[in-house]
Amino acid sequence: MKPIAIFRYTKSEGPGYFATFLDSRSIPWQLIAIDQGEAVPADADAFSGLCLMGGPMSVNDPLPWIDALCALIRAADANGIPVIGHCLGGQLMSKAFGGQITRSPIKEIGWGNTRVEDHAGARRWFGDWLTETGGQADVFQWHGETFSIPSGAQHLLANDFCRNQMFSRGPHLAMQCHVEMTPEMIAEWCTSWPDEVVGLKPLPASVQTPDQMRAETPTRLPSMRRLADQLYSVWIKGLKA
Repeated sequence: MKPIAIFRYTKSEGPGYFATFLDSRSIPWQLIAIDQGEAVPADADAFSGLCLMGGPMSVNDPLPWIDALCALIRAADANGIPVIGHCLGGQLMSKAFGGQITRSPIKEIGWGNTRVEDHAGARRWFGDWLTETGGQADVFQWHGETFSIPSGAQHLLANDFCRNQMFSRGPHLAMQCHVEMTPEMIAEWCTSWPDEVVGLKPLPASVQTPDQMRAETPTRLPSMRRLADQLYSVWIKGLKA
């Protein structure tokens, strides 16, 4: 099998549990470290799938790799190669498919609850997990912008602070939230928390403190791992040989 290309834009936002999931199933992957100056590949057909991680930049920033990566996403779509995006990655997918990325109504940081939409498209992605959980999903958040749902896509997940948490488009899955987190990643991201909350006084209900995030990780992470396993398991069924 060709490898899955995993795009990283900053060292602290690597593949996390997504890589663990792939390794446990002996699925090859290749890290493309944009943060280290690696170029966006010209040929999507070199890969069985594309995975886009998160990052602190905006899709609207004038960065030279954004247009190239959006073009690669469209090429993958045209050739039946599935794409999955986490946070910034989901925003890149929305932009590539004609959507808009704007400031979120409210910043979200930390653990939060989300609700799965009730339609056949959602049931395809969430499967038996829906019956087990009642459609309530624990996820991790760290964003101040959000995507619109592009043409041809289905809205899958929402919460009270930011409606557009996830969409699918054929074999592709775009997430505003994070399901790939590890305890180590959470601890590292917490070091940037003071800069993230400048001007947020008092803190909105959508923003947790580092102590709150660390305290909830032991109970929330296992639930999110089950969700990640469900979503990733459906996504890899579309990998192109």
